Amino acid sequence: MGSFKGHILPGSFFLIAGLWWAGKYSLWYATRRNKSAGAGRLATRAMQRRMEILEGAVVLSFSLIGILAEQFVASGPRFHLFDPTQQQWAQLMIWQHSTMYLFFALSGATTLAIHVSNVAPLALDRLMLAIAFFNEGFLFMYHLHGRDMLDVHVHQLLLYAVFAGALTALLEMFHRANVLLELLRTTMCLLQGSWFWQIGFVLYPPSEVKWDLKDHNNMMFITMCYCWHLACAIITVSVIYCTVCCVVRTKLRRMPPMEMGLLKPRDTGGESEDEVL
Repeated sequence: MGSFKGHILPGSFFLIAGLWWAGKYSLWYATRRNKSAGAGRLATRAMQRRMEILEGAVVLSFSLIGILAEQFVASGPRFHLFDPTQQQWAQLMIWQHSTMYLFFALSGATTLAIHVSNVAPLALDRLMLAIAFFNEGFLFMYHLHGRDMLDVHVHQLLLYAVFAGALTALLEMFHRANVLLELLRTTMCLLQGSWFWQIGFVLYPPSEVKWDLKDHNNMMFITMCYCWHLACAIITVSVIYCTVCCVVRTKLRRMPPMEMGLLKPRDTGGESEDEVL
């Protein structure tokens, strides 16, 4: 991760996850609000389960890709933790990044286990996601020793989004299907993604223009820039939410009514929040 590409990779992962969550949770909420049978046909429990399984598989795949990319980069440790020739730990910074990916891999594997086997409790996926976010922030807290002022500051700003995501996921254990918590976690995930990109451009700019990492004015600007990233994340989630709600309403108006006699009583009622995956 100590390069431009190394920050773009996790940033892209978080952006993809945030956009997926924004669309998924908006769809589920829009269909829950409408109690008609047509809404049930737009987001059935079987479809929701398939989406959860797909999400778990993608998170697990992205995390494994991140681990392999960190370990087998040109100067990577290749899973060697100790260098006997130098008599010191080998590439501990890369090992910290790999550990971050490891916990997200555990979160993805937990989601798969829950929705494939129905053995583990449903709330366990949110617990593992909260632990993954917390572990990410915990590692970054002790990742900044001896760095320049602006380098430390951009990583400290990242911690706000990371720990906010961890707290939100933890609250979702007790308030599942709460759309405000779901969209807040989505916003924090998008903020993490875009900020990883920003860190890459600040610390490892692809152009010849370099940032002065000891200039206080740059520190003030980057703080303001963080607020802009947060505003963009909020606007993005809002636009996706409004778009999905409008599409659902349009489809329900165009959907032909079903014969009431063909509908099972279980299908006609709106799904409770506890029943939604």
